[in-house]
Amino acid sequence: MIPEERTDDPGSGEESARLQPAGSVREGCDPLAQTLRGRLQSRRAQVHQQINKELRMRTGAENLYRATSNAWVRETVALELSYVNSSLQLLKEELEELNGSAEGDRPAGEGVSVPMIPLGLKETKELDWSTPLRELISGHFGEDSASYEAEIRELEDLRQAIRTPSRGEAGLQLLMAYYNQLCFLDARFIAPTRNLGLLFQWYDSLTGVPAQQRALAFEKGSVLFNIGALYTQIGARQDRSCPEGTRRAIEAFQRAAGAFSLLRENFSRAPSPDMSPASLSMLERLMTAQAQECIFEGLLLPSTEAPQGCLAQLRLAQEAAQVAAEYRLVHQTMAQPPVRDYVPFPWTTLVRVKAEYFRALAHYHAAAVLCDSPLAEVDCPALSQAFLGLPATPGPPGAAPQEQEGRRMLGKAHLKRAILGQEEALRLHAVCRALRSVDLLQAVLAQALRRSLARYSELDREDDFLEATEAPDIPPKTQQKPEIRAPSFSGVKVTDIFHRLGPLSVFSAKNCWRLVGPVHVTRGEAGFGLTLRGDAPVLIAAVIPGGPAAAAGLREGDYIVSLNGRPCKWWKHAEVVAQLKGVGDEGASLQVVTLLPRAEPPSTGEHRPALGALLRGQKECGRGPPAPGRASPRPLLGWSRKAKRGKTRGRLSPHP
Repeated sequence: MIPEERTDDPGSGEESARLQPAGSVREGCDPLAQTLRGRLQSRRAQVHQQINKELRMRTGAENLYRATSNAWVRETVALELSYVNSSLQLLKEELEELNGSAEGDRPAGEGVSVPMIPLGLKETKELDWSTPLRELISGHFGEDSASYEAEIRELEDLRQAIRTPSRGEAGLQLLMAYYNQLCFLDARFIAPTRNLGLLFQWYDSLTGVPAQQRALAFEKGSVLFNIGALYTQIGARQDRSCPEGTRRAIEAFQRAAGAFSLLRENFSRAPSPDMSPASLSMLERLMTAQAQECIFEGLLLPSTEAPQGCLAQLRLAQEAAQVAAEYRLVHQTMAQPPVRDYVPFPWTTLVRVKAEYFRALAHYHAAAVLCDSPLAEVDCPALSQAFLGLPATPGPPGAAPQEQEGRRMLGKAHLKRAILGQEEALRLHAVCRALRSVDLLQAVLAQALRRSLARYSELDREDDFLEATEAPDIPPKTQQKPEIRAPSFSGVKVTDIFHRLGPLSVFSAKNCWRLVGPVHVTRGEAGFGLTLRGDAPVLIAAVIPGGPAAAAGLREGDYIVSLNGRPCKWWKHAEVVAQLKGVGDEGASLQVVTLLPRAEPPSTGEHRPALGALLRGQKECGRGPPAPGRASPRPLLGWSRKAKRGKTRGRLSPHP
């Protein structure tokens, strides 16, 4: 993300046009979602608290059962344990249903496809930014905090809007806009030795358990998590019965995987389970597997560019095996602690169902290659050895059987494995109570099983007394592997809400400065006797000894922030030069600031250290010389970016 600072002089009219009206509903905000999600989140939290209470009761009862030797007490405790276990089972099933409620996103089209796993958004409470920001603006920046009420209100309205983003592109734009503003806030108001003093509270996306942190990084990470979660919902709702819908679903799941990967790499101290490295790694793999599934579904759509006949069935078998391998990897990740105790049981079951389903599809398409393709197409060494595992026959190594019977028997073996896999998928589907209510999934599995059984009955004969040979596994292979793509933050351009405080290269909580002036500078015979450099703010790079600027008390390293009563923090070099050249014999009134060592608090006064002493003090404090140009704020969660530096634009001549 590359936020942009304003370089023009903000005016009152421009400010009123930029700020949102108080209480307005921002584009992408869904007010109706707040009530529904709030009730869902509250119920999740209540169920989770009841589960913890029942677990504590069960632990106490088990300890009492082991400690006592009284038969009557042991019988009473055993009866109580049965009640507690029954309550726990009911509560866990209710929590699974609540967790599965976010999985109600169905494709918009009419086609029958396997449902995806979207992720619910994290929720948060309202936050009061006004008190800490007012204190910083008045205390550190030395400005009237009352004049920034509109900016503070705009920030609060933006955060209120991101609590209920719409499930679409507008919602993504809204979340990314707030994410970019957090980047500006981090660069301007956060110092290495202190935070804002706010307590950021976000609820876990699955359990509903609240987590709190005072670090702004937690706010950033939670917003980034919601961006990834919203991408999963957008991908799950696409109509994958058409090429365009499939393409959008692939893109959404790839972006979701990128968001979770970015969060995992840059946010290590997670206060909630859904943002732990193990959970984020699982989510990244899950979204990659779902993107791979969409790639396979795209191959099933009619296309003039796709290969036909044997090659088409061959690729479908390999791609289905690749999807099955991806889901097996996801299931292995879900089965490892601590993710195992956190992931909802319907998720784990659905991943297993998909692994079995796509492995069965691979065998079905392998049987289609053997039984439906002409002999000349099947008789391929690469196909025989590497893919179908056909037995060696007289002739060239790895050649397919020349007789039709051998192809039929091997195709029948692949169909048998397909039927067994589809039956296992249906069994797993029936085991999970939450999945039993998903009629679309059951319809897909039943349809695939009926198709395999019908094909098997066509190949089966009454005189088949010998068992078919065991069909080999289908090696996974794909021609389009999903790419993990980070969300495109650079596509959402925002303006720093608090840009009136000045360029971030100077005016931030990380820096201390002294404000001096107004200082009156007259024009001498040789001009003003100073050299200017850089933009926003313009730096006094050199002062000629004995000149008017030196006599007025200006020093090297000063930044010009006001010229003749007009704020010029954001002025370019050429604008300041033009204004100074245009003044008459009466001279100009300047107000300047000088960066100070961090140990020295900001104050006002006329006496300042020389530039050499200032630079030495900055070096001792571990800081370099002041950057003359403007710098973009560092991106969130600490990933590195190069700061933009202003360039020397020229020299103010001593003569006008």
